[in-house]
Amino acid sequence: MLKEFKDFLVRGNLVTLAVAFVMGAAFAALVAAFVTDLVMPIIAAIFGKSDFSGLTFTIHHSVFSYGAFITAAITFITIAFAVFFFIVKPVDALQKRRAKGEEPAEPSDEERRHQELIAAIQGLKA
Repeated sequence: MLKEFKDFLVRGNLVTLAVAFVMGAAFAALVAAFVTDLVMPIIAAIFGKSDFSGLTFTIHHSVFSYGAFITAAITFITIAFAVFFFIVKPVDALQKRRAKGEEPAEPSDEERRHQELIAAIQGLKA
């Protein structure tokens, strides 16, 4: 039974899922910092506030915190923007390249010369 459990833990799908979860959490932290440290100060410069959570209105003693919704909406739109442009678009471009069977472009003559010079310099150091 322990062997079956070990096989389950190291199965490719589970490991891939764990890596994706960790990478997703790290990406979420990165985007949250981007929103907090870069986007919201720009919004504060434009509108005078970086946090709208204090905006409310009251109807019959019921308080509606629409400002918290505005802040959450800005965060959501920024995260969606980041996911689309930094994950979805690059992956789509890679998939299209693979579907066409394109290989990476060959280096130009100048790039080849640079690579040869670097190799020669590294050979001199050795």
